[in-house]
Amino acid sequence: MFLLVIQLKHIGFIIKTTIQQETHSMPHEINVVLVEPEIPMNTGTIGRLCLATGSILHLIEPLGFEISDRRLKRAGLDYWKHVNVKTYSNLETFLQSIPPAAQRVYFSTKGEKDLFQHTFQPGAYLFFGSETRGLPKSLLQSNQETTYCIPQYDDRIRSINIANAVGIAVYEAIRQLGV
Repeated sequence: MFLLVIQLKHIGFIIKTTIQQETHSMPHEINVVLVEPEIPMNTGTIGRLCLATGSILHLIEPLGFEISDRRLKRAGLDYWKHVNVKTYSNLETFLQSIPPAAQRVYFSTKGEKDLFQHTFQPGAYLFFGSETRGLPKSLLQSNQETTYCIPQYDDRIRSINIANAVGIAVYEAIRQLGV
C-alpha cells in the first residue's frame, strides 16, 4: 500500500488517495532452474517472468555474468530486486537441496516427448540448460523419462531462445494447474 499525492497547483487542489498495490500469491509454486546460464539479458528476462508468475528462480553456477551485470538488470528492469532468486555453487549442491518427492522436469531439444504430453504438479522444478550447451548429458541420460522438448515445426531452427522456452513451459504448467 502506498500514498499517492497529486498537487494541482494552478487550481489550488491537493488530492490524496491511498492505493492498494495487489500482489497475488500463486499456488502453483513453480521453480525455474537455469543451469549455468551464460547470457545476462536472457536471465534478466526470465527473472522478470518469474516475478510475474510468482515462480522461484534458481541459478546454478558458474554463471556467464555477474549478478550485478547491468545487462541483467536492464533486461529485468527495475523488477530484479523483487525476484525470488537463489544461487547455488554447483548442480550437485542444488540437486541435494530439492525435496525428494518434488517433480523434476528437464527441457532439451534432445527430449523425445513434447512438453504438452507432460502433466505438471504444484512445486515442480523446471530445468533449463545453458544457451550454448544445454543441460549436461549425464543429467539428460539419467532423466530420459522426464526430459521434454518444446515442439518446433521448422528444421532450420536449432532451438528456441531460452527465455521464450521458459515462458512457454511456465505458462503451460500454470494452464494445467488451473491458476
